[in-house]
Amino acid sequence: MPRIASVLLPMPLPEAFDYAEPEGLELAVGDHVSVPLGPRTVRGVVTALRDGVGGNRRLKPVLNRVDDPRLPANVITFVEWAARYSVDVPGWPLAMALRGLRHPPAKPEKAVALTGVQPGRMTPARLKVLAAAQAGPLSAAELARQAGVSAGVVKGLVDEGALEPVLVAADESIAQPDLTLPAQTLNPSQKAAADEMADMLAAGGFQAALLDGVTGSGKTEVYLEVAAAALEADPAAQVLVLLPEIALTQAVMGRFEQRFGAAPIEWHSGVSPPRRRRAWEAVADGRARIVVGARSALFLPFTNLALIVVDEEHDGSFKQEEGFIYQARDLAVARAKIEGALVVLASATPSLESLWNAHQGRYRWLRLGARHGTAQLPDVHLIDMRATPPEPGRWLSPTLVKAVSLTLQKGEQSLLFLNRRGYAPLVLCRACGEKLKSPDSDSWLVEHRYTGRLVCHLTGFSMKKPEACPHCGAKDSLVSIGPGVERVEEEARYLFPDARIAVFSSDTVFDPAGARALVDSMAAGEIDILVATQAAAKGHNFPNLTLVGVIDADLSLRGGDLRAGERTFQLLAQATGRAGRHEKPGRAYLQTYSPEHAVLQALKAQDRDAFVEAEMAMREEAGLPPFGRLAAVIASGPDAEALEAYVQTLAAATPNAEGVEVYGPADAPLGLVRGRRRKRFLVRAGRNVDLPGFMAAWRARAKIPNSVRVTIDIDPYSFL
Repeated sequence: MPRIASVLLPMPLPEAFDYAEPEGLELAVGDHVSVPLGPRTVRGVVTALRDGVGGNRRLKPVLNRVDDPRLPANVITFVEWAARYSVDVPGWPLAMALRGLRHPPAKPEKAVALTGVQPGRMTPARLKVLAAAQAGPLSAAELARQAGVSAGVVKGLVDEGALEPVLVAADESIAQPDLTLPAQTLNPSQKAAADEMADMLAAGGFQAALLDGVTGSGKTEVYLEVAAAALEADPAAQVLVLLPEIALTQAVMGRFEQRFGAAPIEWHSGVSPPRRRRAWEAVADGRARIVVGARSALFLPFTNLALIVVDEEHDGSFKQEEGFIYQARDLAVARAKIEGALVVLASATPSLESLWNAHQGRYRWLRLGARHGTAQLPDVHLIDMRATPPEPGRWLSPTLVKAVSLTLQKGEQSLLFLNRRGYAPLVLCRACGEKLKSPDSDSWLVEHRYTGRLVCHLTGFSMKKPEACPHCGAKDSLVSIGPGVERVEEEARYLFPDARIAVFSSDTVFDPAGARALVDSMAAGEIDILVATQAAAKGHNFPNLTLVGVIDADLSLRGGDLRAGERTFQLLAQATGRAGRHEKPGRAYLQTYSPEHAVLQALKAQDRDAFVEAEMAMREEAGLPPFGRLAAVIASGPDAEALEAYVQTLAAATPNAEGVEVYGPADAPLGLVRGRRRKRFLVRAGRNVDLPGFMAAWRARAKIPNSVRVTIDIDPYSFL
């Protein structure tokens, strides 16, 4: 009986397309297929099959099945759910789910193997090579390395016929976790949390837990044991650990390798395309039992996902804000529900949304109230910059300078934290007052002294710092305003010329290997003062770090971001929490011009509960998340008049819906980006409102001109 195959394409198309199933092809849901689309042949995934008898239209046939692992049905369900939730086309999340297949399989690799022929002359070095070759074909370089001999010894054995060149499949063997290795030694609080989550796993079905522990309380050790419980309970179970930063990946990989005797599969943008394909295939066929990766790992084709851990669940890096827009923390909960798995959200400073869900009983709330072992939380001090300002042209207060000096004298390490990249955030002309901006954008150019360039961190535009003002032509008139980490490093080198100083930011560390090398140097005591952005504020463990100095504690409190207080508390609590994580006590100094601010007072008192209570009360009164929901619409276009006409049409087409308020249109805070004008709507709704459904219906009521782009962001984190 003929059948119709619905095929979803990884393209910006609104739905799956129907194709006829050729006789004898016998397709199944999840199969990868080639299909015609206009004059092209494209690749897609079969999402449904139905009886084709009685159809009144002639369908193009599926051309062939592609020989790749079938996409599991739960992944298709997740892709379709994610698209509806994000008010986007399903082709985008499908493209993410197929990202590992963008590159062809790796070509066979050259290796050497035993022939059984004995060499005419035997030496101790040759014996070592022949013994190492018993394990199977290896590259000549790897065989020499394992035998501890020179490459010439291997070549000599090839020349004599004892070894022969062969081609082997470029398939990395996937080491399986050793579940017989001893478990971690947990303190009573950690063990209680691990046991409770193990019971949740044993109960089966979808469950969610918030693992809420102060910095240094040993949350990683807890979820390692939960992962062990999941893997022991089912020999085919798979575990996914999501991390907010690539820089954290290697440290967590090492912890897993130490616990299970095998490194997990790694998934993030720093993984090479061939390794990414092998990882995708290993996940799809079940060989990859533990995966550690960035937010996009959530779209991998797991066949038996039993546990998802979202580490540092509060972190804003889990929000994808370009392309397909989604919040990985929220989608992790949704995928766990689809898979019938346990999801664990771990943080020292949980998001207000997760805390609210825990309060409401939606998540099991597991708290670790003390640091592991004898370590104590650092003492936090506020430095009032109005009372003790730095010297003119400097950024470190006398109090902080003295604290760093004493720390150096004791042979301990300091972290100077400023969440601002580059040398200076603004370049100004003293002659005309012009603030240098990126061309066709409203964002300021940031000076980078290391490269001698001015860079736009929004658009990526870069230019050499000019000798004269581009606006008025005045020479030597450009001055740098405000500090970035490069400027703080410059000052630290001036004040402490004998100290070993390094900078940790995305401008100085370009890949996971560089991040790992810097973190290892810091952990080994090879750095005295680390000047860093938020790259160093998350998850790192430096045994000899006892002092944290925050240069501009007020920085993220400025502006109209409704999450400013929450973000500031989370970031600074994480940064100060790097100090005193072992036997030596820690101290933290926060430089501020507003020491009376409630966020800073809560940090000083280390009273998170008081901060959360006050922030929750403010959010509830305003109907903001987690008590209400938000969505944003950004419309952009090169023609200001056409853009204004569209947003006015869209405003007039707003559906009448109870419990929904629409604000705008208004100019976005960044009203011009890459030559495109930007307008913004903000939507506030009650929790009982189907917000994605409202947004989809609203967008459909106004035709979008070809020159205008419209982006919908459910639960926005950025308000630019």
